[in-house]
Amino acid sequence: MIEQALLLIAGLAGLFYGGNWLVRGASNLALSFGVSVLIIALTFVAIGTSMPELLVSLQAAMAGKSDLAVGNVIGSNIANIGLILGATGLIAPISVKAILLRREIPIMILVSVLAYLVTLDGRISRLDGAILLLSFAAFNLLFYWLARREAETQERLLSELEDSPDEQLSRRRELLFLFGGVVALVLGSRLMVEGAVNLARLFGISELVIAITLVAFGTSLPELAASLSAAYHRETDLAIGNVVGSNIANLLLILGVTAVVQPIAVDRGEVQFEFMVMIAFAVLLIPFMRHQRLGRRGAALFLGAYIAFVIYSIAGGAPELAWLR
Repeated sequence: MIEQALLLIAGLAGLFYGGNWLVRGASNLALSFGVSVLIIALTFVAIGTSMPELLVSLQAAMAGKSDLAVGNVIGSNIANIGLILGATGLIAPISVKAILLRREIPIMILVSVLAYLVTLDGRISRLDGAILLLSFAAFNLLFYWLARREAETQERLLSELEDSPDEQLSRRRELLFLFGGVVALVLGSRLMVEGAVNLARLFGISELVIAITLVAFGTSLPELAASLSAAYHRETDLAIGNVVGSNIANLLLILGVTAVVQPIAVDRGEVQFEFMVMIAFAVLLIPFMRHQRLGRRGAALFLGAYIAFVIYSIAGGAPELAWLR
């Protein structure tokens, strides 16, 4: 019991410090290179905080547990919008740049629909995985080009970026904070989930409930910690960019890599409802953010919808709770 409690405390510490380090490194690096925090959040931060989903989906696919591999990605994407943006928006209303509503969120919606379409034949083949990975590469090339254009617009050309040794040293330090924050988040989430799962077993909570709640929640902990820390420091671009970028990375990078390593069988009857919920959450971001802001009321609605989805999912997998459906 004490050992599991210590794992939980260590995990929480990793999430706390990792979130702070990541926000500091990302914001300072963006300022240093003359690009927006949003670009950093959509790329480097999003990929880093999606590593738990990658590990879980790869292990599940190689063990023949395809439903877990796909369900982990879908559940994490729903949690990213419902839980993370909901909780973050309650701490501090999230300001949204107009370009995010016109470009990044529609891209996320299109990627969500693409991921659903490749499952219509009942599997995600290696060819499907390669298509998803190529799409992810194209997405990141687009943002690399946008970052270069931002730097040029702000008269931060590449020749000017190679400044004094002190400035280069400062960038290395902030890069270490960025990567150190990602590592601390991933390790912290792993320790916290392990401790929570073991404690749940000690108290006799079923494996089904643990899988539906703690595992899905646990792989989203890095995004949650990073976004909450960003909201606390009023870096709302980092909070929303992390969520949108992570959702895109989950569908293109994680499903892509997993399918290339091990083709994934998809039971459409099992995951079709979850796919529809994931797409609906993504689409609803546009009307809720139409004034370039997600206020506390909208955040509370997203959080409430996520809690309702979790209860519905638990009730569907546990016969004794079927009356909740």
